[in-house]
Amino acid sequence: MEGKVEALFRNPSGILSSDAPGNDIAISSRVRLARNPADRMFPLRESEDERREFAAEVAAAVPEIERLGGADALVFDPEHMGAIEREVLLERYLASREFNARPEGALLAVRPDERASLMVNEDDALRIQCLRPGFQLDEAWEEASALDDELGSVFKYAFDEKLGFLTADPTNVGTGMRASVMLHLPGLVLTNQIASAVAAVGKLNIAVRGLYGEGSENLGNMYQVSNQSTLGESEKQIIDRLGAVVSQLVEREENTRKLLMERDQHGMLDVIGRSYGVLKHSHRLSSEEALKCLSGVRLGVDMRLFKSLDVDRVNTVFMAISPAHLQKRAGRELDQSERDVCRAAFCREHLN
Repeated sequence: MEGKVEALFRNPSGILSSDAPGNDIAISSRVRLARNPADRMFPLRESEDERREFAAEVAAAVPEIERLGGADALVFDPEHMGAIEREVLLERYLASREFNARPEGALLAVRPDERASLMVNEDDALRIQCLRPGFQLDEAWEEASALDDELGSVFKYAFDEKLGFLTADPTNVGTGMRASVMLHLPGLVLTNQIASAVAAVGKLNIAVRGLYGEGSENLGNMYQVSNQSTLGESEKQIIDRLGAVVSQLVEREENTRKLLMERDQHGMLDVIGRSYGVLKHSHRLSSEEALKCLSGVRLGVDMRLFKSLDVDRVNTVFMAISPAHLQKRAGRELDQSERDVCRAAFCREHLN
């Protein structure tokens, strides 16, 4: 099991790429589909043995699911993984907090490039997920739909002609789809516009959440923008509506950055320069401070203000300094003080 987690470290995360469309502001796109077999209860109503039985059934089917990588898929059994390894999966956006909180009878299958995965026995029996770097909602949806079709040929889904797909959470009934785009919005934060922007999209039935989705806080000026309703619209309508809102936020962020450079260039350069200085010279860094400074550095990279620093290196640091990644790399559990020291050392080395 440990070897499979280490295999993830050999490749960049499936959501991070320097040449993805919209990468300066739209960091990644994700589509999740909630599905349940028609002949089973929801996982929360089943016993641990019943969940394990279903997980074994899915594991046996995975080698035949091409969209998950077939025989090359990485299959994780959270019940027999350590807490740090499970947290690595969360930090790489492959698993959810709810999934990690109930490892008994759970299963995770991941395509080797990490752009498609399947959680088994989270709140719903099957959670399909497809990730794409940058602003690629349509592509993420197409891949998720194709994987959905493959799985649907193996497992008959619980479906109602009027309500659509039946899910454990009533707010997911209908399409069962949650689509989201992760946006980097430092301009709106620096100009105190983020609150008004979040309120405006909320009126359009669009949610804005933190770095790791629902219930998480904003870190590094990263925000997940997602649909709230899944009933009464088709998947394509949801994707198109969310895409339009994201496009507006991206345009607003672009315009804000330009105005900052025109009206307060020294203030903007100060934010970027101080961020780089902290990362380059600190010997102790908390997650919150490091991500805040990485946001400033990424802003400078996006605005072509660095000659020898590119977004690939920023992406590498962004993922590597997460708590579980630091501990996995160290090969042992680290207390907060030790993590802060290791985090600062990694930043000094890779942003020198």
